[in-house]
Amino acid sequence: MAAFHFELVSPEKLLFSGQVEQVVVPGAEGEFTMLKDHAPMMSLLRPGVVTVSESAGKSQRLFVRGGFADVSPKGLTILAEEAVPVEQIDAARMDAQIRDAEEDLADAKSDAAKSEAQTKLSQLREAKAILGL
Repeated sequence: MAAFHFELVSPEKLLFSGQVEQVVVPGAEGEFTMLKDHAPMMSLLRPGVVTVSESAGKSQRLFVRGGFADVSPKGLTILAEEAVPVEQIDAARMDAQIRDAEEDLADAKSDAAKSEAQTKLSQLREAKAILGL
């Protein structure tokens, strides 16, 4: 299978950069599979798992919480709000993040702050359900 360049970047670090055969992306409008020479497009991301298939059957699964994907002739770039390898996700940490988001929502004073806190809380709850934690 033909390879293309893929990068996954979060605010903390570059999680992946290299040649891959395919990437399954949790787009906001639905999951899509990126292969070499895919038509250019951009997509918002919903919380979900990005599955990266490298050569020789090797694959990685990375959880993303929001962001966007940019498909260009150069390949695929995902800029994620938060990204972590699935095997590193800790249920206790996820529960703590949900509690913090609930507190942020309860403490929010403005409509904008309430909306932002509600979005983050919804994403975290969705992520917990997707990951089966």
